[in-house]
Amino acid sequence: MESNVSRETNMKMNMRFDLVVVGGGHAGIEASVAANKMGIKTALITMDENAIGRMSCNPAIGGLAKGHLVREIDALGGIMGSFADLSGIQFKMLNRSKGKAVWSPRAQIDKKVYEKNISAYVRSQKNIQIIESEAKKILIKNNSVSGLMLNNNKRINCSSVIITCGTFLNGLIHIGERQIKAGRMGEESSDGLTESLIELGFVSGRLKTGTPPRLIKSTIDWSKLIEFYGDKKPRPFSFGAKRFNPLNIPCHFASTNAKTKQIINLNLKRSPMFSGQIKGVGPRYCPSIEDKIFKFSEKESHLLFLEPEWVGSDQIYTNGFSTSLPEDIQIKALRSVKGLENVEFFRPGYAIEYDFFLPSQLKSSLETKKVRGLFLAGQINGTSGYEEAAAQGLIAGINATQFIKNGKPLVLSRNESYVGVLIDDLVTKDTFEPYRMFTSRAEYRLLIRHTNADVRLSKYGFQLGLINKKRYDSVLTKKAFFDSFTEKKSKENLSREKSNALLKTLGESALKQKSSLQNILKRPAVSLISLIEKKLFNIDLSSFSNNERQDVLDECETLIKYKGYIERQNKLIERLKNNENFKIPPAFHFGECKSLSLEAREKLSFVKPETLGQASRISGVSPSDIAVLSVLISAK
Repeated sequence: MESNVSRETNMKMNMRFDLVVVGGGHAGIEASVAANKMGIKTALITMDENAIGRMSCNPAIGGLAKGHLVREIDALGGIMGSFADLSGIQFKMLNRSKGKAVWSPRAQIDKKVYEKNISAYVRSQKNIQIIESEAKKILIKNNSVSGLMLNNNKRINCSSVIITCGTFLNGLIHIGERQIKAGRMGEESSDGLTESLIELGFVSGRLKTGTPPRLIKSTIDWSKLIEFYGDKKPRPFSFGAKRFNPLNIPCHFASTNAKTKQIINLNLKRSPMFSGQIKGVGPRYCPSIEDKIFKFSEKESHLLFLEPEWVGSDQIYTNGFSTSLPEDIQIKALRSVKGLENVEFFRPGYAIEYDFFLPSQLKSSLETKKVRGLFLAGQINGTSGYEEAAAQGLIAGINATQFIKNGKPLVLSRNESYVGVLIDDLVTKDTFEPYRMFTSRAEYRLLIRHTNADVRLSKYGFQLGLINKKRYDSVLTKKAFFDSFTEKKSKENLSREKSNALLKTLGESALKQKSSLQNILKRPAVSLISLIEKKLFNIDLSSFSNNERQDVLDECETLIKYKGYIERQNKLIERLKNNENFKIPPAFHFGECKSLSLEAREKLSFVKPETLGQASRISGVSPSDIAVLSVLISAK
């Protein structure tokens, strides 16, 4: 396949594009591909064409709530899920001990296969031209994007720009006292864009994230570690998956101990996080090993997960040991762990500081409030994780295209998607640390399950041209099946004798009279699959592929088991809909509203919420402020 890459040293190209995407990571890829599918001529700027799609940190996609994001990306027409399916080496459904609404798919990934496949796909797209260069300055005319200046003083003219720079903006790596200017290990940082955005009036901040050491496989005593595999019946991320029979390569558990704790405690002052060398705030929910030792001092041990980075890899990722300690302390601490007594590094762990821009400066479309046609997506908005970045990139790509076409932006609500929760949290809440998605952030998580992402969101993907009619028709077939199941099939009566035989084995009280499937299924210990296996109930799944059937069964069970809760949440959404639809004029002057509290005036003036619903979720804005605000806006 012929590459559509143009190097800065030999750029024979038309320097006019509809859209320019800066950054070839997960956000940049989804943005570029979405624009391409929607017929927009796009330039993808990357400092290293060979790094497109690189998984720079952990070799995994999905996880708690993150798996929901991946399925939503797929339902909308994004590509992360399908390429994860092609490169996965172990698939597992997390949170099985809890309700199905918070079950989350996760996969170990062959990083080399993922990068190779997704990079080749991007290169093959006719509307995407890859330019190996560095973006330096956003060009503005009449408060709208007019172009981009590269580091070789070449100008690209365009109607819209999406910035997805990851950790590259003034990136600074820390390993103990040693500092290295880099976007990630072995790759240069990006300078200039931060200053360009600040000149335009944007407010920046500084965050920190980290990555653990990579270990040499042959120096590990695997016999001392605990082996674990993925699910025997794995499920794909992509709703369109056809042939899915992935590998199931084991990972391993190890544990730190009292000696590990002692080594790290004695050297905390040499960690840049504790010495004051690092100014940026790190992720609370993915702490470094020194953070764990310090903050959870009562714990004598912490789990480590040793994960292969690709099939046959001699390089092992030490999940749970993110650190910025000096290299000699890292190796000493790891060698205190059972099975790692003689371990050697491929590469030590490190922390990286980078610039980000307060996401409250964005609209819900991810377009900036100050400059028309300028969109930000990914870690530049203060998020952490491949999945959060990809979700933002997809929405930014869609909405930049809609901006160019003078179309309506796609804004997803909190009650219909985790993507909606993610973006709403970013644009309404202060970012004090890297944002990571959790199911607990979604107040309507019972409605936005990973199993129904396609039913919830594929209509948007179809309307925008991101998924084809055949695939959308299959979603409509599935929806009709669920409607028929809940309205008719679930009301069928089951045999009392056979039901009681099953209920007895499950410790449930016996039925005194015949009962419908939905009444029996509402009992906590009863599952749909148990009723089918005992031949108490039959359900025809022939219209679904093997990959879909378990999801369909889970969804049918959830719709019945949690019917009352689902109806209650839908009623609540209806009550709150007025606030969500109550538009605030863009030119409204919050600072002049003396009847609002001083804190509310300050917060509202900075964030500039688009709706009353958004205003209500801003920290420091009280319900009484919202009541006053609704009266003031209505009176204008």
